[in-house]
Amino acid sequence: MPDEDNFSNSSNDTMEGTKFIFSVYAKSISGVFTAGAIAVTLFQIFQHLRYYTVPEQQLWVVRILFIVPIYVFCSWLSILFPMYNVYFDAVRSCYEAFVIYNFLMLCLGYVGGEAAIMAEINGKPVRRSFFYGTCCFPKMQYSIRYLRFCKQATLQFCIVKPMVAIATIIMEATSIFHEGSISFHYGYVYCAIVYNLSVTLALYGLALFYFATKSLLSKYNPVLKFLAVKSIIFLSFWQSLLLTILHWIPFVHLNDALESTAYHNFMITIEMFFASILLLYAFPYKPYVLLHRSANGMAMQQVTANLKDTLNPKDIVHDTIHNFSRVYQQYTQQGDMSGQEDHDHANHLPAASSNEDIHKAVMIEDGEKETLIVPHSDDEDEVTDEKK
Repeated sequence: MPDEDNFSNSSNDTMEGTKFIFSVYAKSISGVFTAGAIAVTLFQIFQHLRYYTVPEQQLWVVRILFIVPIYVFCSWLSILFPMYNVYFDAVRSCYEAFVIYNFLMLCLGYVGGEAAIMAEINGKPVRRSFFYGTCCFPKMQYSIRYLRFCKQATLQFCIVKPMVAIATIIMEATSIFHEGSISFHYGYVYCAIVYNLSVTLALYGLALFYFATKSLLSKYNPVLKFLAVKSIIFLSFWQSLLLTILHWIPFVHLNDALESTAYHNFMITIEMFFASILLLYAFPYKPYVLLHRSANGMAMQQVTANLKDTLNPKDIVHDTIHNFSRVYQQYTQQGDMSGQEDHDHANHLPAASSNEDIHKAVMIEDGEKETLIVPHSDDEDEVTDEKK
């Protein structure tokens, strides 16, 4: 086993030696994939902001899409400056917590908010399922407490992850972190344990939410969306863990944690390019184009205003306070999203969508058919447009 005291102390000579991962070729290849991933995702983000016709859905979509540029750019910087990987990883990992919350809110936006969900499932028995773990639950019914738990489970990750990131930076600065070390004398193993517990709870909250609302979300292809988001966040984590374990296996030629981390970041830059393409299909912008009054979309000034709206974190702060409040009594934040009323008065919604129902429109692409589904208060109408 490597000496723990010399665990993360690799010399610059080793880094710049014959190792491929520290060569200019690795940096160039990762740079090409990084540029490609960012270009594809920024194009998709721009199109959503250009046709920002359903803010209660697209706000969350844009935030989710930003994970690719953040992930891939931080990984590329870690390849260029491997000694500062801990700091770049802190930024990357904090945003992944934000994405999990936004994915849950997107699902709520699709079905019309918490009140709409409770009107549909309240009082119904929770089905027993070994896959979702509800087989271990006592006999119970869906209630406001069930939905609240799902949100609390995701929100806690938004609190815990930044705290772990700050602790990581402090321990790294004081030389007690030792990334990749499995010794309990250093901070890495404790941060990994806390992270795993928190992210597992967040994932379970999402799974329980989907289990309860599967029939409501079925028309919005939630499985593809969930797998796309999960693959970016959790496959990346397990890949990092696997490389850390391989580092401790004698016959695997990874000299130190710095080298295994460099390979991890190199693989992420390649994977994010393909993830950006997957997100094009998971979160398409074309359904929203059909709802806009102009084929050319909005003016750049309005696109900029839409971008500022998506970057405003006020809603997550409000939601965190609301969900963990002691005086919590009612959980009916139907469509409660900061700045939503401003959108309606800014005249960037299409004329045809002045009625509230059109906001829930979504396009389901299925083979050669595209079905535009517009939920109404009493029923649902479907308009099918055959592709030519």
